[in-house]
Parts: sequence; structure tokens; C-alpha cells
Amino acid sequence: MELKLQPGDKAPAFTATDQNGDKISLSDYKGKKVVLFFYPKDNTPTCTNEACNIRDNYALLKKNGMVVLGISIDTEKSHKKFEQKHGLPFPLVADPDRKIVEAYGVWGLKKFMGREFMGTHRTTFLINEKGIIEHIIEKVVSKDHTTQILDLWK
Repeated sequence: MELKLQPGDKAPAFTATDQNGDKISLSDYKGKKVVLFFYPKDNTPTCTNEACNIRDNYALLKKNGMVVLGISIDTEKSHKKFEQKHGLPFPLVADPDRKIVEAYGVWGLKKFMGREFMGTHRTTFLINEKGIIEHIIEKVVSKDHTTQILDLWK
């Protein structure tokens, strides 16, 4: 999959709801560094590893001035179960209509175990205080994702 967004581009604006039904807009975080991580599905092994790695290092990310938003096409209800099961301390944005994943270019054809299907490509965008994409991580190491983030953004 080839991303249409590149470092230096303005991050696409969005407004959606999180696992608590609260409205979340990217513009709410202007003036902050935003770690925007897209993942395929709540409560699946690799997605859980990624979210829990970020959870386990959340204080360090916050100490470095970052806010974290997770996004998948799951519903608020699914996100709430995921948050509660794993004690996730950050908002999980629900995108069941795929507007955000499509705006960021992370929705596309995937291959897994010999079959092809449409889905979310695991990708993280590091967005600076001015709303500009500084880094894009396409090869996410789910069990050590925080290190990838901090290596790019200290």
C-alpha cells in the first residue's frame, strides 16, 4: 500500500467519538504532539500487543509532551470493552464509517494467509504542535512500538 500522505503534509482534520461517546477532534490537540495510531481491530493479538505497549509506556510518552489517540473502524462499544479489558488510558476513536482511515490513506487491500480483503493498515502518524505530519511509521513493531515513536520524536 502506498500512502498518499507524506511527512510535511497537514494532517487531515477529523471529528468523531471515542469509547465513552465523547466528541474528539484533531483540532482539540493543536499545540500538542499527537501520536495517532491506526490499528485493524480491537482485542486481536497484534493490536492488543500494540495498545498495551503504548499503555505500559504512556507516562513516558506524556512526559515527552505527547498525547495518544488510537483509531480503528470498530464501534464505541467495542472500544469500551477493549479499554476496560486492558486498562487503556488513552482515547480510542471510533471510525465505523471509515472516513478517518480513508482520509489518512490507511484503508486498503490486505493479504493474510492466502486471502485478500479490505482493511486498515497498521500505521502511526506523529503530528506536531502545528498539525503537520512529521513522521509516519508504516512498519509498526507492535510489542515495541513506543521505542519506535521515541526514537523518532524525543
